[in-house]
Amino acid sequence: MNHSDNVIGAFSEDFAERLTGLSHRQLRYWDSTGFFSPGIAAENPRLAFSRIYTFRDIVSLRVLARLRNELHVTLQHLREVAKKLSHLKDSKWTLTTLYVANGKVVFDHPETGLRQEIVSGQGVLEIPLQVAISETRQRIAEASERPQNQVGQVVRNRFVRHNDVVVAGTRIPVSAIKNFAEDGYSVEQIMAEYPGLTAKDVKAALAFGGGAAAA
Repeated sequence: MNHSDNVIGAFSEDFAERLTGLSHRQLRYWDSTGFFSPGIAAENPRLAFSRIYTFRDIVSLRVLARLRNELHVTLQHLREVAKKLSHLKDSKWTLTTLYVANGKVVFDHPETGLRQEIVSGQGVLEIPLQVAISETRQRIAEASERPQNQVGQVVRNRFVRHNDVVVAGTRIPVSAIKNFAEDGYSVEQIMAEYPGLTAKDVKAALAFGGGAAAA
């Protein structure tokens, strides 16, 4: 990432969730286990705004959201990838173009120029996964103000999550909300996982496809 890409920004955990599509549960678990921690963190995690994400953090999290939630790469494999790319420090998820093949993360080896699995070193050929800096800037602008006519709506958009049905104005899939409901979560508890959502959003997601909204 060039210095010109180092946009000054400080984003709360709630805003990071809106920008990336990751849930609070994932963000907090990744932080507590040392897999991915925000760039600015107070020693006491219980303090208000104790976890602040930088612009580079948001770009990295958007890459990880696609790898983990959309392409279903296992967290164990992502941890192994992080170890292999540890020499890149905070830039490991953004400095190179990443690819996915058969559930494994791939990159263009800087010395050989060959595309290979990061962990095993085996050569592969697959479609690239890219999260552009400009795309993240646009997402930040969009997340700052969500039109009222999107509240309580679900949409299918070929430019969002590979044509999955999502809550309008977000990257949050209806399937993820339904999974929480099936696990016994109430509307309020689901909203706690996704603070950017309203009760209307959650109920619309639960009703999609014939399901009944939770109380």
